[in-house]
Amino acid sequence: VQLVESGGGLVQPGGSLSLSCAASGSIFSVNVMGWYRQAPGKERELVAVITYGGSTNYADSVKGRFIISRDNPKNTVYLQMNRLKPEDAAVYYCRGQVQGSPNSDYDWIWGQGTQVTVSS
Repeated sequence: VQLVESGGGLVQPGGSLSLSCAASGSIFSVNVMGWYRQAPGKERELVAVITYGGSTNYADSVKGRFIISRDNPKNTVYLQMNRLKPEDAAVYYCRGQVQGSPNSDYDWIWGQGTQVTVSS
């Protein structure tokens, strides 16, 4: 099972960027999916999470600017980032709670990360 992110890049302050993360492999179900980020010299932090049923939770720093959503049949989670600030620049990681078979436990899986740069 792997999570593959896409959509990072360079954007000017005030701009928008959309990230996506698809889970693939031997998957029975994916419960919670989320986005985390890590800036140079800082710890990895939660950005937003979403449950299978669509309940969401956001870091205070991104509330009102970022939107997390998911497509359950595609095992894909998205992050729409609006009004980006220089302090949003980081490597963004996807994380998913994945069940490989009906009788297996859920395992947390990380993606490889995608760079988001916010600069003029």
